Amino acid sequence: MSGKAKVTATGPLPNAEARWIKLSKINYTDQNGTPRTWESAERRTRPKSGDIDGVGIVAILEKPSGPEIILQKQYRPPIDQICIEVPAGLVDEGETAEQAAVRELKEETGYVGVASETTPIMFNGMLLSLPLLPIGCWLMLITSAPDPGFCNTNLRMIHVTIDTSLPENQNPVPQLEESEFIEVFTVPLTNFWSECVRLEKEGYAIDARVGTIAEGIELAKKFKL
Repeated sequence: MSGKAKVTATGPLPNAEARWIKLSKINYTDQNGTPRTWESAERRTRPKSGDIDGVGIVAILEKPSGPEIILQKQYRPPIDQICIEVPAGLVDEGETAEQAAVRELKEETGYVGVASETTPIMFNGMLLSLPLLPIGCWLMLITSAPDPGFCNTNLRMIHVTIDTSLPENQNPVPQLEESEFIEVFTVPLTNFWSECVRLEKEGYAIDARVGTIAEGIELAKKFKL
């Protein structure tokens, strides 16, 4: 990277120029029947055939010294900071969340991973898509809303298995777009939280997904789960 990214100007965004989002006014009634309004941002990018906007990717490298999580540094104009994030991206039309996760991981980090595909089953009268889990993987069904008081964006965290013995994972090379500037690094899970604290003190922003995973590990340690 030849320079430092920075915000040079801000201003109103006309709806006709907005590619990714739109602003909406919501009329609703509260629990007492009182009419109220709410301001909301909505994504324009959700696939017509899908129910989620994007995926976050939990990719762990099994190393002799212990497991390490793949993270990345990426400048984000809305906060004018470099943010510490997990690999992530939007789901394309016709993709499953698992397929999107494998694609985005390859594009952003160079690693070739495998995510469990899903199969539809009926459960209590509801149609669910359950992953066919290989040994060592675990079930993820939760679709999360990162900021439900502000926007309708939702995502699913996909756990991807990476076989570090494969030739293609020896020297992974990201396949970034011209407008993408991403630095990939790893952090041992044993000191994930302390690394987040250190990075924040150095001026980085910590993505909510990264902080939540790190805090979850600390809670598991504290309560010996």
